[in-house]
Amino acid sequence: MLKGKTVLLGVTGGIAAYKAAALASALVKLHACVEVVMTKNATQFIAPLTFEQLTGNRTIVDTFDRNFVHQVEHISLAQRTDLVLIAPATANVCAKLAHGLADDMLTTTVLACKCPKLIAPAMNTNMYENPVTQDNLQLLRKYGWQVIEPASGRLACGAVGAGKLPEPEALVQHILRAVAMPHDLEGKTVLVTAGATCEALDPVRYLTNHSTGKMGCAIAEAAMLRGAEVILICGAVSAKVPPFVKAVEAVSAQDMFEAVMQYAPQADYVFKAAAVADYTPVAYSDDKMKKKEGDLCIPLKRTTDILAWLGANRRDGQVICGFSMETRDMLENSRTKLHKKNVDMICANNLKQEGAGFGVDTNIITLITHEETVELPLQSKQTIAHAILDQAIKLGYTAKED
Repeated sequence: MLKGKTVLLGVTGGIAAYKAAALASALVKLHACVEVVMTKNATQFIAPLTFEQLTGNRTIVDTFDRNFVHQVEHISLAQRTDLVLIAPATANVCAKLAHGLADDMLTTTVLACKCPKLIAPAMNTNMYENPVTQDNLQLLRKYGWQVIEPASGRLACGAVGAGKLPEPEALVQHILRAVAMPHDLEGKTVLVTAGATCEALDPVRYLTNHSTGKMGCAIAEAAMLRGAEVILICGAVSAKVPPFVKAVEAVSAQDMFEAVMQYAPQADYVFKAAAVADYTPVAYSDDKMKKKEGDLCIPLKRTTDILAWLGANRRDGQVICGFSMETRDMLENSRTKLHKKNVDMICANNLKQEGAGFGVDTNIITLITHEETVELPLQSKQTIAHAILDQAIKLGYTAKED
């Protein structure tokens, strides 16, 4: 996901410097070119050779390193860098960067960078909470830095509180959000529904379906990586909810309808990927229904059609996308749904096709709009999510022209 990107990883003199090695390794696995610049104090905690072995690039510490005599290295490095991350960042380095001090290779190089900059403070809790440190972090935000909030827990000094460097996996997610994809959804709000609803019969039993929420979560993650503010309304999901999205829990079809009513008016794009129950029990039993002789008949009633409500209550310029999982007559049924529900696009798939069912990491989707039909072959749900967004963005441009 980071192929062709150069990440400047700044490592400063804190005990959490050891985590930077795992971070560098993770970035290399994502095909990033990782350039490590260390402060001299950082070398007391971890050797530059460690990063050289992990990244395949020379680790830079000394501003006046004779190996770079034929070029102004801090300027050259700044020009080829796509993103800066300082992790861990000591209170001292936070202060220097906030006030434009450039007295070593790291601060000098960063001062010359025009790319996105992230900083992950890691220090003793009292140092982190000191008003001077907080003012410096606020200054960094003012100058365009993204400050990654530290984790809380037991610190190396024995104190318990905020100040831990987040785990490398979390730091990678911040980097991906910043530079992995073009931010063509910057300033847009995307609403996604995902997973299965559960319709309770009694305190023990409920009616549901096999949806895992993988497709909906993939769309939410793709929209987040492309710069959108994402609201993800989750039914029952076994898929991992992506970071940096607003997750809203919805257990039943009615819960999901109420959540959609609340958040849909602010959305520029709506993707209703959840598998919502069409029927719900007429009555709920407060006590467990006891087994009896003979068969059991459970009266059911229709739930609210959320997609139809969205189509009937859409605002100008809003793009609405529904999903249609069929076992026969997929195209005919999906086109009927497109017109009947007054939406812009239907993502249709056939449950009987191998690789397109519930709970798998792939899908085979046909995108049906009022103007065209686009068939997407078997691909990962992450790849298909981006194709769905591409089509939705094109529909959004068309709506503006109209």
